[in-house]
Amino acid sequence: MRRSRAFIPTTKEAPSDAQLASHIFLSRAGFISQVAAGLYSYMPLAKKVIRKIENIIHDEMANVGAEEVELSFVAPSDLWIESGRIDKFGKELLRFYDRKEKLFVLGPTHEEMMVDLVRNRVTSYKSLPLNLYQIKTKFRDEVRPRYGLMRGREFIMKDGYSFHASQEDLDREFEALEAAYKRIITRLGLDFRVVEADSGAIGGSGSKELMVIADSGEDTIAVCDKCEYGANVEVFLNMDQLDEDFDANSITDIKEVKGDDKCPECNGKLSLTKGIEVGHIFKLGTTYSDALKAKYLDENGKAQSFIMGTYGMGVSRLVAAVIEQHHDEFGCIWTKATAPYSINIMVSNIKNEAQNTLGEELYLKLLGENVEVMLDDRKERFGFKMKDAELIGFPYTVIIGKELDNGTVEIYERKTRKKTTVLAGDIYERIMELV
Repeated sequence: MRRSRAFIPTTKEAPSDAQLASHIFLSRAGFISQVAAGLYSYMPLAKKVIRKIENIIHDEMANVGAEEVELSFVAPSDLWIESGRIDKFGKELLRFYDRKEKLFVLGPTHEEMMVDLVRNRVTSYKSLPLNLYQIKTKFRDEVRPRYGLMRGREFIMKDGYSFHASQEDLDREFEALEAAYKRIITRLGLDFRVVEADSGAIGGSGSKELMVIADSGEDTIAVCDKCEYGANVEVFLNMDQLDEDFDANSITDIKEVKGDDKCPECNGKLSLTKGIEVGHIFKLGTTYSDALKAKYLDENGKAQSFIMGTYGMGVSRLVAAVIEQHHDEFGCIWTKATAPYSINIMVSNIKNEAQNTLGEELYLKLLGENVEVMLDDRKERFGFKMKDAELIGFPYTVIIGKELDNGTVEIYERKTRKKTTVLAGDIYERIMELV
């Protein structure tokens, strides 16, 4: 993509209500645009990041045999009445009447819709297990939407649902999906922990959260220094035993109360940190299949309720989580797997024939190798273009400047902010090594 033709409206000004780095930099760097409270439009750079995350999810879901579907965003309220959740979900469930005065809801999650899709279509144990998923817009009418993509009302979510004939098979699938989710987040280049969690409004007998480690996280988690154990403090601590003045979001308070706790798995030392919930998996059991009368015939011809699991992952929240974990005072620092463009070619003086020629040749050559490359061919000052590159967070910027007279160019690495001098004749091979 040529920068002179790209829609990347960068700005020096951050939204007035922006507090987190991801909200500030994704807005300033031209990734997102706020429409209303908790509602955002995704611009081309954001769409490229989202697509990369989605592709990794699709890849790992295929590896565990999950099949993709797409359910209607709008759901009849009858399904939510049938499940008993229409009142439990409260005002976060946005309801509206159509022209025939029939009540509908905007899907905040799709357990009811997926059960409705499967019931009466899967009728025998021979068709089980079954795992279906989608990547879809969701809507929850948050009372206090804030922090940009971290807590919006409308968001992109991967939600999956599995159907089983036994608890043992659900346990097997649950472990498989946990492992797949861990691979997804690892491939995205994020530091994370899987923690024991509360099932909340979704219900079920057990759940785990996948937490990206970040100081800006809303959740406080206890983690072990010797093993992979982790737990959300809502599960780890008996909050009823704490003082009334205790602040569940204060790491200092928690350390004072539980500073000497040992890991229940290996007796290692527990410490506390902040995390961003990017995934949540549940063992639902028969909660929804019982309520919606979704049954199959077992090997004895007896009707049984499906035993279910559900597996959610916040796609748009992952975009923000990458930046919360990877940024500095100058802007975004994308991981290799999430960067919208791997290479940014910056022609320092577009009027210089030699610089411009090398930039064009390198750009076309990289395009031919399917390298995601941006050519900054704008007639702007070098300093302005450099600040833009840092704000957007290209992993590598090739600076073609006045040193070309001496036969060299520079590679600027965004993560370290270090420049390396490379012979102009070797720049293509060096880039291919980096990508």
